[in-house]
Amino acid sequence: MKIFVKVKPGSKKEGVTKVDDSHLIVSVKEPPVEGKANEAIIRLLRDYFHIPKSHIQILKGGRSKNKVIEIL
Repeated sequence: MKIFVKVKPGSKKEGVTKVDDSHLIVSVKEPPVEGKANEAIIRLLRDYFHIPKSHIQILKGGRSKNKVIEIL
């Protein structure tokens, strides 16, 4: 399953907001430096979907606020 994620780095609160079936907004506290925000995104999505970290992969947008993520 592919999902489209809009990331809000540097937020005061962390969380996942569902826009529709394939679009999410993910707010993370970490800044977008050295992949810290991407690691936080994967951690939050792991908890949101209740799946192992190894089942989440960033396909596009590794350095962008808009990402395409595959859930295996």
